[in-house]
Amino acid sequence: MRAPLTHSVGNPEKAGRHGLDPARLPSHIAIIMDGNGRWAKKRGLPRVAGHKEAMESVRAVVRGCREAGIPYLTLYTFSSENWRRPRAEVSFLMRLLVTYLRKEVRELHDEGVKITAIGRLEELPAPARAELKRAMDRTRSNRRLTLTLALNYGGRNEILDAARALARDASRGRLDLKALDEKAFSGYLYQSTAPDPDLVIRTSGEYRLSNFLLWQAAYSELYITPVLWPDFRGPQLIAALKDFQSRERRFGDISARRR
Repeated sequence: MRAPLTHSVGNPEKAGRHGLDPARLPSHIAIIMDGNGRWAKKRGLPRVAGHKEAMESVRAVVRGCREAGIPYLTLYTFSSENWRRPRAEVSFLMRLLVTYLRKEVRELHDEGVKITAIGRLEELPAPARAELKRAMDRTRSNRRLTLTLALNYGGRNEILDAARALARDASRGRLDLKALDEKAFSGYLYQSTAPDPDLVIRTSGEYRLSNFLLWQAAYSELYITPVLWPDFRGPQLIAALKDFQSRERRFGDISARRR
């Protein structure tokens, strides 16, 4: 487990206006964006309408994190299991990814957002890989917010890929297995330079991680909301942050109030 970071908000005035403690904001938020299909079904619309509306929520949450000064945001964009969905829906999601990157990269770059991605990216369709590479190359030097898109991502796949890389280095004499610890193993994960998420948000009321950041979320605070992802915007993000700030994080220790 990576050590938790203390973090002060980039805009204390905005944080105070929302009733947040600027000194106790998470450094890394990870979101399981769930409920697009249900959002569309409730309105008698095709599932793709939910995915389109979900892009507005992505914009709102990226903006909210950027304005607050939260340095890392990871979005569970497309899981390794999502390939099982109907072919037409998968194709639409890949085209939507390309459209989002083309439309948003200029503004994200101007706002200091760095775009990265994790997962088995080599298995994505060629147009999606190309657009993703262009976006990452263009924003590589930005430091205000690192926006990570989890694409063709699975937590178990990540751990397997890390174990394979570790075994390869050990067989070549590049790694002393006696010195292997959590920190060294974490260096083989996809997000090797990012802190573990302090807060994992799941929308749509489902109580599971769905194979998302299984290693990194070991001590994350979990926030489950019944709000469907297309309805999750700035006010819902503030509510999640307030809930996070109401908790005492102990990391296996006893409560400070009991000492």
